[in-house]
Formats: sequence, C-alpha cells, structure tokens
Amino acid sequence: MRIVLTAESYLPYLSGVTVSIDALARGLGARSHEVLVVAPRPPRGAAVEPIGSPGPAPAHAWLPSYEPAALAPRGYRMPWPTPWPTALREARDFRPDVVHAHSPFVSGVLARRLALSVGAPLVFTHHTRFADYAHYLGPLARPGKHLTEAYLRGFWRGCAAIVAPSADLADAIRARIGADRASTVHVIPTGIDVAGIRVLTAVDPRGPAGWPPDAVVVASLGRLAPEKSPHLLFDAAATAARSVPQVRLLVVGGGSSESLLRRRLTMPDLAGRVHLTGPLPRPEALARVAGADLFLFTSQTETQGLVLAEALSAGLPAIAVDGPGVRDSIRDGVDGVVVESAPAGTLVERLADAVATLARDAARRSAIGERAAADAGRFSVERRVAEVEALYRSLIA
Repeated sequence: MRIVLTAESYLPYLSGVTVSIDALARGLGARSHEVLVVAPRPPRGAAVEPIGSPGPAPAHAWLPSYEPAALAPRGYRMPWPTPWPTALREARDFRPDVVHAHSPFVSGVLARRLALSVGAPLVFTHHTRFADYAHYLGPLARPGKHLTEAYLRGFWRGCAAIVAPSADLADAIRARIGADRASTVHVIPTGIDVAGIRVLTAVDPRGPAGWPPDAVVVASLGRLAPEKSPHLLFDAAATAARSVPQVRLLVVGGGSSESLLRRRLTMPDLAGRVHLTGPLPRPEALARVAGADLFLFTSQTETQGLVLAEALSAGLPAIAVDGPGVRDSIRDGVDGVVVESAPAGTLVERLADAVATLARDAARRSAIGERAAADAGRFSVERRVAEVEALYRSLIA
C-alpha cells in the first residue's frame, strides 16, 4: 500500500506523538509499504535523525512551519495554515491508498482534503486529550474548550476510522461521536521497540548523581509541564524518603516547569536526593531509565502513557496514578501498582507508600520487574503496526 501520514508536530522534536508517528512510519516501511510523512519542516540546520524505531526511514513532504513563541515547548514547530502547500501537491502525486492524520487541525484539514481528492479513506489517531491543555489559553480556556469539542465531533464524523491508543479514550470518543458512528472507533495502542529496549546497556544513575551504591532509584521520563503533574513526583519521593532514606529520584526530561522544579529540589526534604537530567536523546534517556529500580508516573492527562510500556519493557516495576490508559499498560499487582487518584488530598501519601513498600523489598521488585519484562511483547511495535495494517486493508476492501 501507499500510505500518507500527516502530522502537526514531528521530529526532531521529541514527544509521545512524534515517537508514535516515527514508529508507525518505519514499521509500515518494514512491512514493505510505501510511506510519505507530511509534517512541519524542521528548523534550518536541524535534521531528522533516527530515534531508535525499527524499520526504514519514510519519505517526507515538508509543510511551511514556525515555532510558537509562548504556547508550546521549545523546539516544537507547527505548520502554517497555507491553503495549497507544495507538500499537498506532492502527497497527491504519491497517489495514496490510505491517508492517516495524527492531528485534527491544520495537518488534519490537509489530510481530509487529500483523502477526498484521491478517493482514499481517512484514518485519524487521537493522540491528545486537548481539553487537558486548555489552561494554556488563559481566559479563553472555557470557550476554547467548548469550541474544540464541537470541532472534534465534526472531524471525527468525517473519518472512515478513528484510532484510540487506549480503551478509556475509545469509550470517551464513542460516547460523543454518536451511536451511528461508534463502530468507526478502534483501540490500537502505539507500539514500541521492545526488542531494542531489552538490549539497551543500562546506565547506572548513582555515580553521575553522586548517590551511594545502596540508593533505590525511582525514575521518571517525560516532559515537565503543569498538565503532567510533576510536582507529585517530587512530593511523593520526599515523603517516601522519610521512611526509606535510600530513596532517590531520577527525572529525565525538560519542559516549561523545569526551572520551578529545580528550585523545589533545593529544599531540605529533597536536597541531594534528586537528579534532573534535562532533555536527552531518546536512546540515552531510555538507558538512564533502565538503570533505575522503579518507575513513577503521575500524569493524568495521557491517551496511553507510552513511557509506561517502555519502563515495563526495561524490567522496571511501575507505579502510576490511575488515569486514562494506565490500566492498559500496568496490570495492578502483577507488573506494577496503580494508585487511585481520589481522594486528591491523600494522593501524595498513597503514592509515597507504594514507592516505600517496593523500595524496602528488593526481592518483590525483582519478581515484578521480571514479570513485566517477560510479558512486554504485548507492547511490540510489530504487533501494533500489523493491527493498523489490517485496519487499512479492511477500509480499502
């Protein structure tokens, strides 16, 4: 098949969405399909380098792009809403059998226009819970949320199929799209390179951080921004360390909250206990995480939480706040612990208790980690790409 993927953000900017698009594009290429990615042009001098996804690099058609000054993370580029970009003409000449949008906005509108013009089915993967980002709109948050919801319903109904990365999100979309279109929603999580993660050379974080050999390292990986609730990481680690002094926190990533969090880690309850790496290349970030003892995940605004699958594949027991997509990854009591989000007033203490319990028990950590690694094949990118391929073929048929 010839497949066009359209993206609102793309490499070299790293996020769960851009990693997902790269994994799908290369995975389809590995299955002998021709793939064209239509995405915002990288900044001048920046190249799209491999980030570890298996498979051949796709072809690209670049959209004119810009970097929003205030509303987006550094390095994030968006496409200009140009009516007839050159990339659209290139995509038409490619003659796609399927058009797969990964945003409903500028690139999604282009995808819909392309699909209609070539008579191909339009598939849409819903990567982001947009309502959870409404705070960036300030006083326009409430009307912006309602307008976005109405727009999304219209966009969904124009798609031949909608891919939801988790069962929770699929149920939410089905409830809002209308009973006549509910069958167009399919649950297909984003796959990861499980085999690649298994052969990573883990990097022990104790030496670089100046921690003692008996430190129990709790890792986190992801963007540091308000919607990811990074304050819970720090507060839970500080509380857990009161009962288990060996607890240390490794935070891999950067973002808009980084400067505020760096001030937090100088307070007495965390001084010397936290190592914040800042952004790292993806293979290095995963190697750092693989060298930890536990993984802690506190975001409640995800569609899937890709880093949970990555941590489990590396053999780390995972502790997470219950939220969208979490139970699709963590099997509570089997390969990790899911902590209920309510009541909010005791969440930090309950997270800290889960961390402290596993930090004290090395044998249980090891057993849980072994189960996580042994069953990680359920996250494999090969399996998920095959499911997407089957969906494409059903739509063409």
